Amino acid sequence: MATPSKTPPGADPKQLERTGTVREIGSQAVWSLSSCKPGFGVDQLRDDNLETYWQSDGSQPHLVNIQFRRRTTVKMLCIYADYKSDESYTPSKISVRVGNNFHNLQEIRTVSCCCCCCCL
Repeated sequence: MATPSKTPPGADPKQLERTGTVREIGSQAVWSLSSCKPGFGVDQLRDDNLETYWQSDGSQPHLVNIQFRRRTTVKMLCIYADYKSDESYTPSKISVRVGNNFHNLQEIRTVSCCCCCCCL
């Protein structure tokens, strides 16, 4: 999501979108996954339904790649991870990397996850 101003920590991203504070820009990107089980891919990851999800099907690290067609400024990234529902598959650490292509990515943020919604 992109935002024109500072976003308060712990803010509800859907509420911020409804009020016009942020704009969802994920649809402008090409999404890919390092692996997924059938029926648990990009469509389920992005469908806004908390009952559906991405489930990887391969060795670690598990990656979600979001590539924009042109240079895009992203000021907020929100990830919903439900640790209470499935702690064995919920990530304990999320690394955010940026770059001009897959081969020159630089880590800009690492977050330890233990809650439901991480806004980075």
